[in-house]
Amino acid sequence: MTTTSIAPPKASGSDRVKEIFARSPALGPTAALIIAIVFFSIATSTFLNLDNFSTIIGQTVVVGTLALGETLVILTAGIDLANGAIMVFATIVMAKLSMQMASSAAVLVGILVAGGIAAISGFLVTRLRLPPFIVTLGMLAVVTAVSALYSGGTTTDVSGDSTLTLLGKQISFGSVDISYGMILAAILFFIMWLVLGKTGWGRHVYAVGNDSEAARLCGINVKMTLLSVYITAGIIYGFAAWMALGRSPSADPNAFQTGNLDSITAVVIGGTSLFGGRGGVIGTIVGALIVSVLRNGLTAMQIDSNYQNLATGVLVILAVAFDQLTRRRAS
Repeated sequence: MTTTSIAPPKASGSDRVKEIFARSPALGPTAALIIAIVFFSIATSTFLNLDNFSTIIGQTVVVGTLALGETLVILTAGIDLANGAIMVFATIVMAKLSMQMASSAAVLVGILVAGGIAAISGFLVTRLRLPPFIVTLGMLAVVTAVSALYSGGTTTDVSGDSTLTLLGKQISFGSVDISYGMILAAILFFIMWLVLGKTGWGRHVYAVGNDSEAARLCGINVKMTLLSVYITAGIIYGFAAWMALGRSPSADPNAFQTGNLDSITAVVIGGTSLFGGRGGVIGTIVGALIVSVLRNGLTAMQIDSNYQNLATGVLVILAVAFDQLTRRRAS
C-alpha cells in the first residue's frame, strides 16, 4: 500500500509581497519616502541639495524625538496625547530653574519632571486601569494649564544660556551643518532600537502590545512593563524639550500646540500599529522624515498650508487602513 503526500499550496506572488510588508512594517513607509524625495526633486529646483536636506533633518529632530517616546506607548496599544504639553512644560521648568541654579542641573530637573509627569499617566493606566486615551487627554489639559500658570503666560528668553541652547549649536562638515540636537536624537534612536530589538524588556513591550492577557499568563509583569514604558517615554520627552530650546531659544507656553498630533502622525505613517505589538523606531524615523519632506516639498512648490495638512491627514488614514487590512489578512 502506497501513500502519497500532498504538498502545501504555493503562495502566490501577491501573498509573498503581503507577507514581506507584514514582517517589515517600515518597508512601505521607506518606499513612500523615496518616492516623495524623487517627486519633489523633479518638481522643484531647490529641493535636491545638501543645505535643504540638512534643514529637513533639523526640522525633524524635535517632533521626531517626541515621536520616539510616543512609539513606545503605541507599541503597548496605548497612546499619549500629552507628550507635546509635557515637553513644553519641561522647557519652562528648565528656563525658570536656570535662573536659580546651574543650567546643567536645570536641564536634568526638567528631564526628570517630564519623566515624573508621564509616570503619573502610567500609574493611572496600570493601577486604576483607566484607558490611556482618557488619562492622557486629561493630562494634556492639566499640564497645559500648569504651564500657563507657572510661566505667567509669558515667554522666557534663554538665548544667552549656552547650556540650554547647546543642542542648537552646529558642526559644519563642508556644506553640511549638523547640530548637537541631531546627534543626540540619533543616539536616542539607536539606543531604543537596540533596547526594543535585543533585550528582554523590548520583547515584553511587544508582547504586552500584542496581547496583554497572554503576556501576563506567560509570566510577564504587565503593569511594571507599562509603567516603565511611560516613564521612559517621559524622559525622552524631556530630551525633546532640551532640543526645542536649542532650536528656538525661548520657553513659550503656547509652543508646539500640535506636537502631540505631529508625533502620532509620524509614528502611524512609519508603520507602527495603533493596535499595538507591531512597528518600531526605524519606521518612526522614516515617518517623521516623510512629514518633513512633504511639508518642505509642498512649501517649495508654493502649495497652501491647508493642502499640506490635507495631504498629511490622508496619509495617516491610509496608514491606519493599511495596518488594519494587514492584520485582518494575517488573522
